Amino acid sequence: MEQQSSPTLPPKILIVNDQEWSARSVESIFAAEGYTVLRAFTGEQALLRAGETMPDAFILDRQLPDVDGVEICRRLRADPRYGATTPIIITTAGQAGRTQRLEAYGAGAWDFIGQPIDGETLLLKVRTFLEAKRALDAVRAEAFLDEDTGLYTRRGLALRAREIASEAGRRHQAVTCIVFAPEMPVLESAIASAESLVVEIGNFFRTAGRAADAVGRLGPLEFGIIAPATSEDGAAQLLERLETALASATRPNGDSGRIKFRAGYFGTPDFAESAVDPLMMIERAGAALREVAPASSRR
Repeated sequence: MEQQSSPTLPPKILIVNDQEWSARSVESIFAAEGYTVLRAFTGEQALLRAGETMPDAFILDRQLPDVDGVEICRRLRADPRYGATTPIIITTAGQAGRTQRLEAYGAGAWDFIGQPIDGETLLLKVRTFLEAKRALDAVRAEAFLDEDTGLYTRRGLALRAREIASEAGRRHQAVTCIVFAPEMPVLESAIASAESLVVEIGNFFRTAGRAADAVGRLGPLEFGIIAPATSEDGAAQLLERLETALASATRPNGDSGRIKFRAGYFGTPDFAESAVDPLMMIERAGAALREVAPASSRR
């Protein structure tokens, strides 16, 4: 899930450039305006620093010593922690030709700038891009995140499912959807306990879940996971890990004992070859869940 910067902290800009003079000139522009400026000198170092620091915007040089800046942009766009709302600007030595510009835009760059760079123009562009990012993040958070858990709503999960499925299709990876609900006795009379469990599940996935997975709340006690590069066996292992983590947690209301889950699965070994879309996967996994008998009725 994408992360948002605190409004009380200055925006973080990651400058990726192995040319010291050029990088320092850009750094001085933003540092003078109170931005937190981070540096990387190669493409691989940029990806590592991005994962560690979660920048608000990137300024990538196209001619990096190891990986082309356009390819780094493409990899960042494929990372669900950034998505399409993180501004990425690619710079290049000399004039920006049409072919290079189209390649950069195709990789997801917000702008492609040739040198010499007009510092004032660059600063104003980044400022405008970040304002747009904050507005988009606020709208997305309100529409797509569940207030109680911080996980995706049904609508939000459906959107992330499309993004994950699109990437899985390009990579010919497996995708599995899991819909599960915890089993608790006399559920109707245990609203307080149920709500605390919902919060625990949300905390678990925010702190221990895989960054590549999209997790959403589909109902009062029903959750969905879109897990890329995961088979149905991997989905079963994920649920077992969740049960183990929740069983060892201290429950706020004093409840104890191992929490069990019913779960329905629907997966495809190669999404590119599949005839289903992500929304259909969620519906079929939910249908499979409802076919599983509760533990209280199983002998």
